[in-house]
Amino acid sequence: MSDPREHWYEDEAGPLVRLYAVTRGRGRTERPELTMSTLVVVADRGPRLRRTEPEYAAIEKLCRAPLSVAEVSAHLHLPLTMTKVLIGDLIDDGVVIFRAPPTPTGSSADMGLLHAVLEGIRSL
Repeated sequence: MSDPREHWYEDEAGPLVRLYAVTRGRGRTERPELTMSTLVVVADRGPRLRRTEPEYAAIEKLCRAPLSVAEVSAHLHLPLTMTKVLIGDLIDDGVVIFRAPPTPTGSSADMGLLHAVLEGIRSL
């Protein structure tokens, strides 16, 4: 830290309080459907963005084309959990929509593929 009075800032981590303030203290989302691979895109006829924090505007700009939650997190250089909270807010506002990835069916064909991959790795 450059100044001992600046406890909210760390040289390597950056501002430590800002995201906590933006998410109003929420470190987790109540949306289990938001996984790393959930696709997020701006709603065609959604309402205008009413939140003033720059993180929300950045998410809206990025999600003009479908992106996964992990990609949004990487582009914004934010922790995944905080990104999920911000995206959840935009979903609640109707600004973005999401589609969860298909759930695996557990068919034997999937297991056959996994066994083939495992055998390929073993042969190396």
